Amino acid sequence: MKKVTTLIAVVVLSFISGFSVMAQEDLSKKLLPMDPKVKTGILPNGLKYYIMKNAEPKNRAQLRLMVKAGSILENDEQQGLAHFMEHMNFNGTKNFPKNELVNFLQKSGVRFGADLNAYTGFDETVYMLPVPTDSIEVFKKGMQILEDWAHNATLEASEIDKERGVVLEESRTGKGAQARMRDKFFPIILKNSQYAKRLPIGKDDILKNFKYDVLKQFHQDFYRPNLEAVAVVGDVDVAMVEKMIIEKFSGIQNPANEKPRTKYRIELTGGTDVAIITDPEQPNTIVQIMHKQEKRKDVTYQDRRDGMVRSLFNQMLSARIQELTQKADPPFQFGYAGYGGFLGNLDAFNSVVVAKGGNVEKGLKAILEEVARAKKFGFTASELQRAKTQYMVGQEQAFKEKDKTDSEGLIEGLVGAFLEDENLTSTEFSYEFTKQYLEGVKLEEVNALGNLLITEDNRAVILMAPEKDKATLPTEAQIREWLNGTGKDVTAYVDQTVDKPLIAKLPTGSKVIATKQIPEVGLTEFTFANGVKAVLKPTDFKNDEILIGGYSFGGTNLYGDKDADNARVASTIASISGLGEFSTVNLRKMMTGKVARISPYITGISENITGSSSPKDFETALQMLYSYFTQPRFDADVVKGFLANQRDNLISQQKTLTPEKVYGDSLNAILSNYAPRNLPMTSERMEKIDANRAFQIYKERFADASDFTFFFVGNFKNDEIKPLLEKYLGALPSTKRKETYKDLGIRSPKGKIEKTVYKGTEPKARVTLVWAGDFDGTTESETQVEALSEVLEIKLIETLREEESGVYGVGVSGSTAKIPAKRYTFRIAFGCAPENVEKLVNRTLAEIQKVKDKGAEQTDIDKFKAETKRQTETQLRDNGFWVNYLQSQYQEGDDVKYILKEEEALKKVTVESTKTAAKKYFADNQIKVILLPEK
Repeated sequence: MKKVTTLIAVVVLSFISGFSVMAQEDLSKKLLPMDPKVKTGILPNGLKYYIMKNAEPKNRAQLRLMVKAGSILENDEQQGLAHFMEHMNFNGTKNFPKNELVNFLQKSGVRFGADLNAYTGFDETVYMLPVPTDSIEVFKKGMQILEDWAHNATLEASEIDKERGVVLEESRTGKGAQARMRDKFFPIILKNSQYAKRLPIGKDDILKNFKYDVLKQFHQDFYRPNLEAVAVVGDVDVAMVEKMIIEKFSGIQNPANEKPRTKYRIELTGGTDVAIITDPEQPNTIVQIMHKQEKRKDVTYQDRRDGMVRSLFNQMLSARIQELTQKADPPFQFGYAGYGGFLGNLDAFNSVVVAKGGNVEKGLKAILEEVARAKKFGFTASELQRAKTQYMVGQEQAFKEKDKTDSEGLIEGLVGAFLEDENLTSTEFSYEFTKQYLEGVKLEEVNALGNLLITEDNRAVILMAPEKDKATLPTEAQIREWLNGTGKDVTAYVDQTVDKPLIAKLPTGSKVIATKQIPEVGLTEFTFANGVKAVLKPTDFKNDEILIGGYSFGGTNLYGDKDADNARVASTIASISGLGEFSTVNLRKMMTGKVARISPYITGISENITGSSSPKDFETALQMLYSYFTQPRFDADVVKGFLANQRDNLISQQKTLTPEKVYGDSLNAILSNYAPRNLPMTSERMEKIDANRAFQIYKERFADASDFTFFFVGNFKNDEIKPLLEKYLGALPSTKRKETYKDLGIRSPKGKIEKTVYKGTEPKARVTLVWAGDFDGTTESETQVEALSEVLEIKLIETLREEESGVYGVGVSGSTAKIPAKRYTFRIAFGCAPENVEKLVNRTLAEIQKVKDKGAEQTDIDKFKAETKRQTETQLRDNGFWVNYLQSQYQEGDDVKYILKEEEALKKVTVESTKTAAKKYFADNQIKVILLPEK
């Protein structure tokens, strides 16, 4: 999807007042301005740069190198080498030989993969590097890395050969039903263009056998300054950064006889192409209709206004399609229609349906009829007004957060601006532009878009289905008949709303009867007369955000096996049914323009609330929260449709068992020791769900709020929201029942367990190793578990990926829990070639044994500490972190001030402590589950 490029700038008064005369000008001749806060320049060698000071997060900067060279520029013998070149920039440059680049950054607290990364597309390669700015030396090294990426890759033969295996493993991860079907329909929808022939991953035989000079030639041809740009956004001195860029990048030379940077096209040749494709591992039947058109740019004022109109069109059409799923018999499992970016020089209007029960005709006709309805009759004035309101709210939110926007989001806008040859407008500009032009959008011009965007020329239809359904699928002729004949008899849409307040009679509530302060972490605890507790943490991290959480012990474990499945869907049934007198559809309409979201959910051990709001709409959020306790709604039609769709989806999965499902289900069953209520859901069990009983369970879980603790984190003042909390939280039902969670005794099996699952046709294997057991529950042990998992992941990436060239990635997770029982779990997972499973498992176990014998290497421990320190610095200024952290600490009975003691806890992580931890946690209870292709 094409991103709308917006950024932050200081609004000049003359600029704002200038909007008054713009309406009389030809908007197609006025160019959108670059955000004045962005310092831009072009070096004599053609390299562009963008620099912007942004204070969020503090002491951090995001760096990018963008290269307008991707797989589309490869010749026949280079297929896959644009992506391979991206890999090689992490495997040796002039100033960072071999793996030293990754090693240095990890020591500086930058995580490989999670922070440090890159991607290769058809038309571009982009390198991403977040760095701290409180160390000038680290920042300078970061800029040196960007320069090395731009032209200083060493491309040593030995490193190239080592990386072949890694890239081949990345290629292996993408193999399967989706890739096989894509390879069949891409040539059809892309008209056998260069895009159809140049998938970024390339071809395995070329990756295995290409000569070194072929890769070096691609690098020489296209890694050149007149195809590159550098972007820096963050807590930086702009003048200093500009000086560094000029010094480091000005000396890079373009090749003497540079190769043209060809711009390839996907031609529009008219007509309708149909591709019907089946695969033995495809579980669902999916139909996609594409109406391809030339890409629309975002360069002029008229372009921006046109984009705004298309956004309104998409929003209204999406709402109508969503309504189709709110029926007792929805016509499809999933449906979508809307206009957006596609590929290369094209945009597309897309309609997508996941057919219900494989019924292509019903699902396809339903989406076609809805699109035809919009095309024939257009939208209503009330729909447009809601869409305008919602659009404006989005702009207002961005405007309010203009000084609290994360640098990562801002720099992605700059990346898009460079790659699309567009300017990046400021948040202020977008806000003022919307205020000036949104209300002037007429219903007639929105309705005219149907004929403009949805045409009968340049269509492509893709039908993807299970192989076993091949005989019953429609023919190409039938699909063409439905395309051309559906929608002729549609009637106009009727917009129905409910003009009532969410709560007919507002509660009076109860007062706060106790207050407790925890100043070290800025907390205030309120206890209300009905027993409800609220924990408040006012912050200035965001201007327009309040996050909400809440829990009460209880949960689905309190219900026997007979009710387990009913309890599983209880909160979902309440959530999809609406609230009070409002159906889901009408609730969404009523909430237009309001920034408030509340969702109830139930886990095995607790009933919970999650949500968010703007400060302005905080009372609305509290009204929703209050309503989920006092007036939950049961919509029989919506629930019936939901359960039918769930059952149908499960039938599809059971008919066509994919390797991923079989493997995941087997692993989860083993880890729960085949406990019946933890086994995967089946269509037969879904058929037996009693919706009324499920709703009753929901009401039971939320009948008593006296043991609930709620959490509020964000931009508010305690004394200002206290009356609202008393009014709504203080009025929640209270029976003062005494209740806690229940431990069902479900544990992973003891001893050594091995299982091999044979499923799938591709030469792919997956390995999961699990160790689990009892845990002492101390915070010191939790830190040791976290440290051990991180140092092991660092080491296994180093050995399995860099030394063995046997995996693309490897994940190590160490987790602990205190409720319902004190347990720890370590999980190591990776994908690889089937023939390498035994070797890589043995290497993994050998690395674990080294830690058990000698402890982790000090360098890896230092990396863990640096990464943790840097992560904590940003987390402490993040509302999302705090609401989750506080709920976890309260729920598990831990000290909320622990986060302030993290540095002391990290000091206790030593070579010896990792040795002790490894011996303790990697003991006798080992589970190994392997996926191999069918014999």
